[in-house]
Formats: sequence, structure tokens, C-alpha cells
Amino acid sequence: MTPSGTNSPAWELLLPLGAAPSRKRGRHLQEALRDAVRTGRLTTGTRMPSSRALAADLGVSRGLVTEAYEQLTAEGYLRSGRGSGTWVGGAARAATDAAHDPTARDAAPGAPDVRVDFRAGTPDLSLFPRAAWAAAHRSVLTRLPHHALGYPDARGLPELRRALAELLTRRRGAVAAPERIVVCSGVAQATTLLGLVLRARGLRTVGVEDPGSPEHGTLFAAAGLHTVRLPLDPEGPAIAPIVDSGVRVMVATPAHQFPSGIACSASRRSELLDWERSVGGLIIEDDYDGDFRYDRRPVGALQGLDPEHVAYTGSVSKSLAPGLRLGWLLAPERLTDEIIARKRTMDLGNPVLDQALLAEFITGGGYDRQLRRCQRAYRDRRDVLVSALAERFPGSQVSGIAAGLHVIVRLPGRYGPERRFLERAAARGVALRPLSDYGTERPEEGVIRLVLGYAHLAPAEIVLGVGLLAGTK
Repeated sequence: MTPSGTNSPAWELLLPLGAAPSRKRGRHLQEALRDAVRTGRLTTGTRMPSSRALAADLGVSRGLVTEAYEQLTAEGYLRSGRGSGTWVGGAARAATDAAHDPTARDAAPGAPDVRVDFRAGTPDLSLFPRAAWAAAHRSVLTRLPHHALGYPDARGLPELRRALAELLTRRRGAVAAPERIVVCSGVAQATTLLGLVLRARGLRTVGVEDPGSPEHGTLFAAAGLHTVRLPLDPEGPAIAPIVDSGVRVMVATPAHQFPSGIACSASRRSELLDWERSVGGLIIEDDYDGDFRYDRRPVGALQGLDPEHVAYTGSVSKSLAPGLRLGWLLAPERLTDEIIARKRTMDLGNPVLDQALLAEFITGGGYDRQLRRCQRAYRDRRDVLVSALAERFPGSQVSGIAAGLHVIVRLPGRYGPERRFLERAAARGVALRPLSDYGTERPEEGVIRLVLGYAHLAPAEIVLGVGLLAGTK
């Protein structure tokens, strides 16, 4: 199967549906197609088989394939022309990793033919502190001794681990000691390291939140682990399904769940910790946007309540830039040596200059100043988005607004149905994703639920984007 149009007859290998219940096969097919485009297994320009041919290959109805093609075309993953067939489009393909990020999984803003991109995952890169970063760079180059440019400590530069330990203790309430911190290339690498270590210890299954970041499943699969989706309730990950699943390890985003925006309640945090202690397990805490709070008190890291049963991951992807590829893993003592050994064989450690630069930026106060600057800007943009939605979409409900870099918008059925709303939005140059993209729950009948990212958009772009969406009614 190539961009020239040669079709592989083995579509069942790329889009396995055999294990899916018959009533969920349409949903599974759509998810498999999205994932194939996002990961590059289906490249831009690849010609898709006809709906009849693909249905025959997969052993499903032609209508199921036709519906999947229509949905993925509306979202930009596929494109079609009268009489010319269906092809893989490029506008909606997500960048691989773009960080742990439960968010930087979405395609980068600025894709062709997109006027306003509401897809969540990217901070405002124009806010990157270039002058302060350059000053820190000069300072580091001036004082860094020659021997420091040799092969680095696989755990990370000692001065950066000390700076991170102080920062995480002060800002996130973590129990952090420098010797327990491993500097990583973002949360994606931290997750992969944990997956490899856990699999070597005999683990085969990890629980992930539903809805949640699609990348968690991809990263664990690369480490040889299977994932089980665990549903949420209004207080966070629901306990009964976790117990029933039999998993001993799960990923959670307790400070600000991605994408629902739920902050895990105090009682649910206690229940989660009680569960993992009872099974001798591990919670992998993905603190992807823990520093951004607007209308509520900061929520401390879950790791601070039980450092021996919670592995904490974070990065500078939202606070500075994902392209820096700098993050950290704060793991239980029983796993630290194995993680360091895996890190050493994986890449021999992160670049010394980059680590020294971040350490200088943190200890010199630049990082705190950057967070305050971003906090003000993102709060203002959130307020602009909420106001614009209230004005242009009467009856809409917005949630998850007290923290983070995205919101959930619930539109009444009169603006839908959801598929047609997405098609019209794409036609007007607005890129967005429905909440249903992130989980197994089917769209609620008569309701449109959208995940709207706003941090990377200027206020004028937000107002324009909402106006364009309002024109899709």
C-alpha cells in the first residue's frame, strides 16, 4: 500500500476488527483508521480501497465502511472527489508524540486550509522567553567546565535534578529527592521507560482513562503492553471498573483530567491510593498541565500522598515548548535503578547543555516568571472563548474551564447532528475534535461535545473561530 495507489489486500492486519463486538465494529474501524493516519502507517496521498472492497476484506457491511469514510472525511483524515475515490488527507494527521502530552498528540496548528485550529495540545510558542533563554545560554556556556561535556549521567545533570526536586516540591507538593528523579525526553519517554521496566517485571496490562489521551495506548503498545480502558465518573476514574478489570497499574491525570477537565476529588484520590496499595500496584501520574490554574486553588500532585506507589511524570512542553524535549520521571525507589539502566541503554542521557540551561533558568527565577506570564495570557484567552461561545451559541455549556489549556463545550442538538456540524466547520476552515474522539463512548444523541484548545490562539483568532463555527448552524 503506497501513495501511488497500490492497495494491500491485507487490510485486516492494519485495521483488525475481529475481536470487536459486532455493535462496536463501526467505532473500532473509525478509531483504527484515525490511528493509522496519525502514526503514519497510512501516509498522505495513499489511495483507499473502495467501500465495497474494504468491507469484503474486513468481513463487515459496506454501510459500516461508508459511514467510517464519511466521518473521517469530515474530520480531515480522508479526502474524496466525485469519481476519483477516497485518499488519505494530511490536514488532520497528528504529530507523533508531540509530547507526552496527552495533548500534543493533535496535529500542529497552522495546517493547510485551516483558518482557525481549535485542536488542543499546543501552548502559544510565541510566548517562549527567547531573551531570557539566550541570557541563560550565555551564562551556562561561560561557566560550564570542559569535563561536563563528556557523556552525561543517565539520570540527568545533578544540578538540574536538584532544581527540579525543589521546583516539584514547592509548586506541585511532590515528594522529590534529586536521586529519585530521572531527566527524560518528555513524558513520552518517561512513559516508555516505565512500560519497559514493568514488562520486564512480568506486567502485561495497563489501565488507561476513558476518555483519555490516545498516545498512552500507543506508547505502552511500543513497550509490549496491552491497555484496558477505564471509565470516569464526575469525581475521576471510577473505582469499581478498576477493581473489576484486574489491572495493577494504571495511568491517571488527577489534577486536570485529559480531556474531560475533571479534577479528581479528595475522596476519589484516597480511594485510588487504597486500591493500588491493596494490589501492590502503581499509579502513573501524568501531570501534563499541572501549573495552570485560574479559578481554583492549585491541586497538589497525587505522588505527594504516596511516593512509593505513584510514579510522577511531567515536562516543559506546555510551560516552555514541546520542541525542547525535556521532562522528568519521579519514580518509586523500588523501580529507580531499573529505570536508570533502561535510560542508559536507550540514549546515554539527555544533552548536557540543554539540561544545564534549564537548571539555570529554574534556579534564576526565569521559569516562575514564565509560568506567571503564561498564566495571565491563557486566563484572558479562556475568558474570551467562554464569552464568545455564550454570545454566539446560546444554550451552550462550557466545563473544565478552571484549569488547563482547553475546555469542553456541550452544544444543544439544534446545532447538530455532530457529524454534520464537524463537516460544516471543516468546510469553513475550522479544525476541531469532538470529545468522542478520545474515548469509546458514542456521541450523545442530540448533543454535540467538543474539545476546544485555546492557549495557542490569539484572542482575535478565538473570536473569529467561534464566529465561523456559528456560521455552520
